[in-house]
Amino acid sequence: MRRAVCPGSFDPVTNGHIDIIARASTLFDEVVVAVGVNASKKRLFTPEERIDMLGQACAPYPNVSIDSFDGLLTDFCQQRDVHAIVKGLRAVSDFDYELQMAQMNSSLADVETVFVPTSPEYSFLASSLVKEVATFGGDVSGLVPAHVLVALTERLGSTPG
Repeated sequence: MRRAVCPGSFDPVTNGHIDIIARASTLFDEVVVAVGVNASKKRLFTPEERIDMLGQACAPYPNVSIDSFDGLLTDFCQQRDVHAIVKGLRAVSDFDYELQMAQMNSSLADVETVFVPTSPEYSFLASSLVKEVATFGGDVSGLVPAHVLVALTERLGSTPG
């Protein structure tokens, strides 16, 4: 069975994340979306909220499951017998960082990284930008799933776009 992990903070999950996850679900028999839990980082949403949002967003993909991890992604992969990491690339600048990470990961565990170019309509999209625009009342309705827009609106006290 070909298993892969799609890791990230997903704070919040965006349509760009869902695009990569959906495409990974056609390439692998099973895809585990792994939500990174790092207590030292300030997040807008709790790990449980992010897992719930991802669960709703990934419901149409029967071979996708959601889990969380703390620590090294390679440990998570070894514990679950996963040998592929799927990463979306938005720009060349992403590649520089992700290539270093892929090489480090492969030195730590028997795992390969598969790079998937982001669809053009999502090439600018990042969770940090979505949060910033939403904080100032900007319209992010086309950038996140509808249930995420509701959660953002409630959390930030802004009006949905």
